[in-house]
Amino acid sequence: MKTINRIAAGLCIAFMLNACTPKMSFVTSTVVPAANGAIKVKKDKNSNYTLAVDVRNLAEPKNLTPSKGTYLVWMKQNDNSVKKLGQLSPSGKDLSATLNATAVVKPEAVFITAEDNAEILYPAGQTILTTEK
Repeated sequence: MKTINRIAAGLCIAFMLNACTPKMSFVTSTVVPAANGAIKVKKDKNSNYTLAVDVRNLAEPKNLTPSKGTYLVWMKQNDNSVKKLGQLSPSGKDLSATLNATAVVKPEAVFITAEDNAEILYPAGQTILTTEK
């Protein structure tokens, strides 16, 4: 009986910890169908949000049609404005890319675009992955 209680308590704790870390998954892309990934969002002690973006099977941007220079990660905020979080560079056998960013507000949605350069202030290129359905 003690073993069952310990297992139940462990599962409850794991569930509560997981609930504190919302996970947003990307919707399958029509541009890069093999690409997949997720974003973990946590609230830190300063009431900021930390975002950990992890993407796999993301084709090199130069291999897209039309060819692009880079991938940029953006977040849509609750007032529908958009904030650039950073740049992704796929590497390795699984063409994976990660990005860690901090935001003042909780993201409503996160999306990745293919752009000609990383200096742009607003998304202009093709959306590759998004968390919106």
